[in-house]
Amino acid sequence: MLKKRIIPCLDIRDGRVTKGVEFRDNIDIGDPVELSRFYSESGADEIVIYDISASPRGLPPDFKTIEAVAAKSFIPICIGGGITCFADAARCISSGAEKVSLNSIAPKNPQLISEISEHFGVQSVVLSLDVRKDTACASGYRLVIHGGRSDTQWDMLDWVQFAVPLGVGELCVNSIDQDGRRRGFDIDLLRLIKSQTNIPLIISGGAGSALHVADALHHGADAALVASIVHTGETTVESLKSVCVSTGLNMRMDW
Repeated sequence: MLKKRIIPCLDIRDGRVTKGVEFRDNIDIGDPVELSRFYSESGADEIVIYDISASPRGLPPDFKTIEAVAAKSFIPICIGGGITCFADAARCISSGAEKVSLNSIAPKNPQLISEISEHFGVQSVVLSLDVRKDTACASGYRLVIHGGRSDTQWDMLDWVQFAVPLGVGELCVNSIDQDGRRRGFDIDLLRLIKSQTNIPLIISGGAGSALHVADALHHGADAALVASIVHTGETTVESLKSVCVSTGLNMRMDW
């Protein structure tokens, strides 16, 4: 049985880790290199780094930060934000990332998914979806881009069914409605995605306790993205994992 994963998410703006609610009202959390090192040594299974200012500003990924993080972290790193072409993705990987996360660029240039997966393998491509509830969509969820600032014409499920066959190795689905609110993950959203695809799924947006994390993992998520509850010191990755194990989940506990 594959082990479930806990993945701290570091949203970076201007070289600093930041966190907000529904992608707004962000506060400074700390240095991405030191936070990545800390999580690497504290039981995290992977680290996801999103440069939330790169795409809106038309900037490339912060390759120097990626290199610095990779030098101090000994777990897989996934990079998102600012990737607009194959060369950006290739440089992220050569800088130390194992995976790249495609979000806003993917609906504009779906072929980029295939270009990266054909060269580096499907395991290197994470398709990140920011979604918002919208009754105008058949699934009840609309795909949004640019950190939730721009709606697309895509129903979330239509986008998944179109994009995954292009070479996606993993999905990361973030509920903007739940983001930063600590009310729990959107389990209905999780179930809906799992009913349409069998590739690994990371759930994001809403973790407020260890039981929220365990609930999502029991409902089919392969990994849970966490931010606020670990960045603030309210809990730790080790504590989250211990609770998950106590509910019968299989987690990596040696580090």
